[in-house]
Amino acid sequence: MAHNIGEEIVGQYLQVVLGCEFVQYNVYTREAQGEIDVLGVSFAKREVWVCEVAVHLTTGLLYVTSGKTDTLGRFTKKFNKDIDYAEKAFADFDRRYMLWSPIVKSPKAGAKYDQLQVVNEVKDTIMATRGVAIQLVVNEQFAEALRRLREYASSRTEELKSPILRFMQLEAYLEKHCARTAARNRGA
Repeated sequence: MAHNIGEEIVGQYLQVVLGCEFVQYNVYTREAQGEIDVLGVSFAKREVWVCEVAVHLTTGLLYVTSGKTDTLGRFTKKFNKDIDYAEKAFADFDRRYMLWSPIVKSPKAGAKYDQLQVVNEVKDTIMATRGVAIQLVVNEQFAEALRRLREYASSRTEELKSPILRFMQLEAYLEKHCARTAARNRGA
């Protein structure tokens, strides 16, 4: 299965910002029958980053199973599987876990479901049951990660191989070019 745009963003963040030398998408975990969305490894630092990614734009972070909202159950199960895999496969590495989602909604007055509360419940449940911290990269943190990738892309002159970074690079250089052209035309 090919990785999606959200997974590509996470993989590039792991490489560019966190210094992972190796990134793998959709890592199949045989024993637990599932997959890890993005796995990043820094051999130099002996760190592994295990990331689950959900990019839902209009609904925010919401999963429904058999007609019932099941975001908590889904992510708790996924992270338990991820932790089992990473503890076995990367026993001598510092293991870090992240949940990435750009839009996690807080409720309006009278709303029944609080997505932000649920992701914090996932985080708290995993800490209580496994003693493992889950870093949430949601909303503003996701936007900050994008900003850092844009900053990196705009500072490079070589052709970047990642379609995401190349797009960000193109945007930055086009913006500079249009601003210079408009300034020149105003002065003419």
